[in-house]
Amino acid sequence: MAANNRRMSGKKGAQVGSGGKRRRSLEGKGPTPPAEMRKGHPKQRAAQAKARRAHGRAQARRGGGRSAAELVVGRNPVVEALREGVPASTLYVQQFIDNDERVREALQLATERGGINLMEAPRPELDRMTGGLNHQGLVLQVPPYEYAHPEDLLDAAADEGEDPLIVALDGVTDPRNLGAVVRSVSAFGGHGVVVPERRAAGMTAGAWKTSAGTAARTPVARATNLTRALEAYKKAGVVVVGLAADGEVEVGELDALEGPVVIVVGSEGKGLSRLVGETCDFRVRIPMPGGAESLNAGVAAGVVLYEAARRRA
Repeated sequence: MAANNRRMSGKKGAQVGSGGKRRRSLEGKGPTPPAEMRKGHPKQRAAQAKARRAHGRAQARRGGGRSAAELVVGRNPVVEALREGVPASTLYVQQFIDNDERVREALQLATERGGINLMEAPRPELDRMTGGLNHQGLVLQVPPYEYAHPEDLLDAAADEGEDPLIVALDGVTDPRNLGAVVRSVSAFGGHGVVVPERRAAGMTAGAWKTSAGTAARTPVARATNLTRALEAYKKAGVVVVGLAADGEVEVGELDALEGPVVIVVGSEGKGLSRLVGETCDFRVRIPMPGGAESLNAGVAAGVVLYEAARRRA
């Protein structure tokens, strides 16, 4: 009768014996994990979100972003860009183009360098690509420039066991001036150039050409906010020196150039912006006995970089 009662009970599953399951269910499972490790717990979700934000910041810190791809248009500009070693990914050549000396040189330079795709395209396609510009049958595509992060320049100096020597540009919008500054930084042993992300010259084909190839070994960093980037440099022990026509100190009298320094150069017309000027530790002037009102960014940076290199020698 007892057996019949067990069979007729409302419990589901096998009713005879436990198979040892009850004994194992009484065994301890170790200490309770912290809330951050419990699946679905609010604290675990908060911890995961914090980790994602930290990863995003780390990714952003590794680089200063990329510029947009650029097109160099026209036979002479294309040939000059290839001669100067401007980075290029593709050379587009119009179908049935007149094969003159410049076209032959462009094809030869692209072939000799290697790594440049040669593409033949009909004229309507080149017209569309260039927005109707007078491409003369040659279009060179320059890949996006990989900017460094401002802190990468400090790391580069540390790797070489040297005090940082950096140039920052404030309001300089001519790519040729940027290229000239890059060339001077390379010539005098600097560690790189910082430019703002907005309202400033970037590493275009024109900047590459003016740098005379030195842009390949001298990093250009892009800062979202130049003032904050300079403040971060100051916290890292770098002296910020701004060039100004009415500066309180002459460049030849500034001992700070012997140590870690970032030289800030403003635009030829407006000079340093107010916030950047207020961030500088020193405002220095370049004496000009000839009476010139100002120097362009490339020349001004070269003068101060020479003085810094002379003091460090």
